[in-house]
Amino acid sequence: MPFLHGFRRIVYEYQPLVDAVMSDGEDQCKSLMELLEKESQSPVFTEGISYSLFKVSELGEVSAAQVLLAYGADLNFEDPVSYYNPLHISVLRNKPHMVQLLVGHGANIDKRDRIHESSPLDLASEEADRLPCLRVLLDLGADINAKDKNGKTALLHAFASSDGLTVNNTCNIQLLLERGADVNSVTLDGETPLSSLVFLVKESLDGSAEDAAQIGCCLSAGDGEQWEPSLTQTSLEHFDLLFPLALLLLQRGALFFCSSHGTSCWTGHTLIFVRLKEILQEPVDAAKVTDLLAKAEVLLEIAQMCSLNFPPLSTLSVSSVQELEMVPQILLELQNRLREQEAQPLPLRHLCRAFIRHCLQPWPLEDKLRALPLPDRLKDYLMPERSLIQRPGWDSFKSLSTIC
Repeated sequence: MPFLHGFRRIVYEYQPLVDAVMSDGEDQCKSLMELLEKESQSPVFTEGISYSLFKVSELGEVSAAQVLLAYGADLNFEDPVSYYNPLHISVLRNKPHMVQLLVGHGANIDKRDRIHESSPLDLASEEADRLPCLRVLLDLGADINAKDKNGKTALLHAFASSDGLTVNNTCNIQLLLERGADVNSVTLDGETPLSSLVFLVKESLDGSAEDAAQIGCCLSAGDGEQWEPSLTQTSLEHFDLLFPLALLLLQRGALFFCSSHGTSCWTGHTLIFVRLKEILQEPVDAAKVTDLLAKAEVLLEIAQMCSLNFPPLSTLSVSSVQELEMVPQILLELQNRLREQEAQPLPLRHLCRAFIRHCLQPWPLEDKLRALPLPDRLKDYLMPERSLIQRPGWDSFKSLSTIC
């Protein structure tokens, strides 16, 4: 039983030396060196100071760690109970300065623990309060796309603390994406960052796992064929609930139609119109109607602006609404406005904006646009969503019970 064996080693062999090291007061470094000189002949000296390094790493005591390293503490020492090494425990306790010290002294930045095979980067990505350690590890060259025994990368570990739409460490996820995390990485079970996010979104819309698996899937697949679920489709089908997600995807250049079967399967127009029709047939106050229509028009404008393959307003999207009885007048007016816009050719400046944004990919674009030698007014034109979405409540998700 390795746990009990490790516990006995701590208690009976080198714990007394560790206790002495940890008990030093204000003048810690000086008294620590005196103690180490006195105990240097101990048969458990190396193990004792290595375990002491583990403990001071947990506490973030950088000065004490420097002394212990100078006396030969082993950077690769594993705690006999948890099997973590000093670098692992410093990440778990969010001690970024200790992380920097240990890696600077030669600690293996990608070392995996023996039980879970988690790397320091995996551990740092899992909790929001470990963001400082995550940033330090990435700055020091940790392999952002390294995989554990199940094929999970740090990005998938970052999704592990999510529950439905409550993603508890969005800053970690954003940092990993900005530093080049592979969004197409696949685990041994076929899981990807995108499939994880799709599942979380679907799970929030319906409590049934069986039903959730169907939301967003391409239902027109033939017998025996399987298609990847579309996160864009799911977010547009419920744009009133998932407006921030739909907006983010369109800003990133997501297609406004089915990527597997083209516009004959679905377009963003169809999904938005159908959703508007469903909501507007129920008793809804005027303020809510105004808000919903504004969101719909913003999504349509952003899609047209960010996509170089913006689909036309097809007869399918119009008939899917008009075939239903009692179509709200304001919805018909929206269709007519879109028809009028579509009948006119896009101005050259609009086409140039879409092209420039495409050249500046990957998103986010704001810092790149700010660095361009252009007048502020032109920069605002290239990034109009900054003014389009500045409305109360538009930066958050809504639960299913808030609608109708």
